[in-house]
Amino acid sequence: MMRRGLAGQRLVATFLGGALLFNYPVLSLLDGSEPFFGMPMLWACLFVIWALLIAVVAWIAERGAR
Repeated sequence: MMRRGLAGQRLVATFLGGALLFNYPVLSLLDGSEPFFGMPMLWACLFVIWALLIAVVAWIAERGAR
């Protein structure tokens, strides 16, 4: 039971971290940056953050199922 509660807490923390990273003040830091492989830095970081959040949630869900 303790393990399941810990997984829930980790999911909530991941959500809050994602909400913070997708918030305007953080994203505005990257708005005028140089392109990254021909792609605006803002869009590259949005994609990377999105992919990392999906990977972290999948890892937590798989680990919590055991």
